[in-house]
Amino acid sequence: MGKPKILIIGAGYGGMMTTVRLTKELGADDADITLVNKHNYHYQTTWLHEAAAGTIHHDRTRMLIKNVINTNRVNFVQDSVQSIDKENKKVILKNGEIPYDYLVIGLGFESNTFGIKGLEENAFAIRSVNTARKIREHIEYKFASYNNDPDAKESDLTIVVGGAGLSGVEFLGELVDRIPKLCKEYDIDPAKIKIIDVEGTPLVLPPFERDLAEYAQKYLEGKGVEFKLSTFIKEATPGGVKVQKQGSEQLEEIEAGTVVWTGGVKASHIPADSGFETNRGKIQVTDDLRAPDDDHVFAVGDVALVFPAEGERPYPPTAQIAIQQAETVARNLKHLIKGEATEKFVYKAKGTVASLGEKEAIGIVFDKKLTGKPAAAMKKVIDDRYLLMLGGVGLLLRKGKLNLL
Repeated sequence: MGKPKILIIGAGYGGMMTTVRLTKELGADDADITLVNKHNYHYQTTWLHEAAAGTIHHDRTRMLIKNVINTNRVNFVQDSVQSIDKENKKVILKNGEIPYDYLVIGLGFESNTFGIKGLEENAFAIRSVNTARKIREHIEYKFASYNNDPDAKESDLTIVVGGAGLSGVEFLGELVDRIPKLCKEYDIDPAKIKIIDVEGTPLVLPPFERDLAEYAQKYLEGKGVEFKLSTFIKEATPGGVKVQKQGSEQLEEIEAGTVVWTGGVKASHIPADSGFETNRGKIQVTDDLRAPDDDHVFAVGDVALVFPAEGERPYPPTAQIAIQQAETVARNLKHLIKGEATEKFVYKAKGTVASLGEKEAIGIVFDKKLTGKPAAAMKKVIDDRYLLMLGGVGLLLRKGKLNLL
């Protein structure tokens, strides 16, 4: 009997950390490990809003997988996953198939437009390195063209952001840092710029406590952002959006040169399409993070649904929880291979920080509220800690934000 085959699909936070931890938990003779990803790089999803605004270069957000994993221990396959054949224990790829004894699904998220008319065709979404790069290039093009294109309109300098959750607010924070530099570079009066956020709920940043969310809103408003709360985007058009205030029957048209949708994501469609038992498109995992209908399959990150307790809301799919899930999955795979009992996943929330640009942020870390520069510094510490966990000091030195070393 040969070594058990462990297959990890998706190189997001959960997939990458599972791969790295497995090489530490298992010896070279314990298992064959294969990682499949459609790109040859892993990227920091939590940095994409910076790349989209142009405050960092998009290459800063990504790292070649071969430079992070131990290629002597892990076989990396660059290919796109098409489906999972549960019955025959193999994953179907665009260019072949790979059998497995144990599978870790870490396929991540897709943008969720909630069926809003025209959103797919006329709005950008911060989904990947390439979409972030497109947003940055589009905004710069609008600014570069304004004084040189006879057909340019005032509305070309209006940016509408759909959603005031974590992604939307962090993107707004980067925009208010970036816009003054673009105005200076392209000789544009800053008074002509409009940044409008449209949010369906009456509050920004619903996961945060009210005082922190209000701090973020007031800070961004002070930088020129206009919030339209309790307002829904009903349609995106080539020239902007149509919105509707809650309780009103009137549609308001906002002309804009750029529309960026941050209003929601959904889990990859592949597990549900492959016949896995799902809840809201996600695999509602058992307490050791396995699929309820297949104990050879684990799920991490955006495709995994984990409830703190019965009757409570599920944990939000953050990078923090995906990393902790990966550590548990790696240990449980070792337990299974060695004939030991698996362990339960216990989430230890360390806090959440939302950046509002380079030098501003809000957050709760170990039950302590932070705002301003201390919160911004903590966000960089969190980002750098992940790099250290993933690839050690070398990766931290290449990609880190605090530059302390």
